[in-house]
Amino acid sequence: MAAWFARSLARSACRLVPSRTRDYRRQYAQELNGEQSEEKMADATTSDSAAHSPQRMGSTLYTGISAGTFPEKTVSVLLAPVKDEDIEIKPDGMIYLPEIKYRRIMNLAFGPGGWALMPYGDSMHFHDDNDGAQLVTREYTLHCHGRFVAQATGEHTFYSKSNLNFGKACESAKSNALMRCCKDLGVASELWDPQFISTWKKRHAEEVWCQNLRTKEKKKLWRKKSNREPFAYPWKEVDYKGALAGDHPSMEFK
Repeated sequence: MAAWFARSLARSACRLVPSRTRDYRRQYAQELNGEQSEEKMADATTSDSAAHSPQRMGSTLYTGISAGTFPEKTVSVLLAPVKDEDIEIKPDGMIYLPEIKYRRIMNLAFGPGGWALMPYGDSMHFHDDNDGAQLVTREYTLHCHGRFVAQATGEHTFYSKSNLNFGKACESAKSNALMRCCKDLGVASELWDPQFISTWKKRHAEEVWCQNLRTKEKKKLWRKKSNREPFAYPWKEVDYKGALAGDHPSMEFK
């Protein structure tokens, strides 16, 4: 009875603290295949965790760090200016380069198979019971031609009552880590330059008034001038007339 109570208490506590990948995999496997013994799952995840543990990889992790510059041809690809049409903008005004663009640049610079992201330690999974938000994070190291180049933590937030989106979230976290690691190679460095950001927004982006269909909140959101696609739900573009004249301006949905 005491052992059962201890296990129940541990499972309840998992919602209050970040859970490692091994805990989440156990839940994921149980949803797909039914209940499995905790001992069997523990054996499988323990071996996987040991293989990627910092202690196991520490001796070879930083091989080739700062050994020298890459060939001039490689450097020219990495430091090439970003095309204005390749840049996207989020509704909050943050500009970014789609993750597939980073992969294409890396493949062009080092060749397919000439670079790789190595997971460093386990994934971390956080759950917020208030709004159902789930956060997945994992640390990665970037290696090019057998040399350590950069290290960063990738993250991704998703909203779901099911654990079945965990795989997609992990892939998004990996892409986020790649973007952060590429900053050390100078890839798309313009996207962190305040002057470039301001100039690009003036030329290629615009703010439009939108209303949240659920909360009725009204505010300006950003989009590219060349993009006339509707905003994602719950936001809806509106004609905002007399916004500075009073507290209750007239609004018309487009």
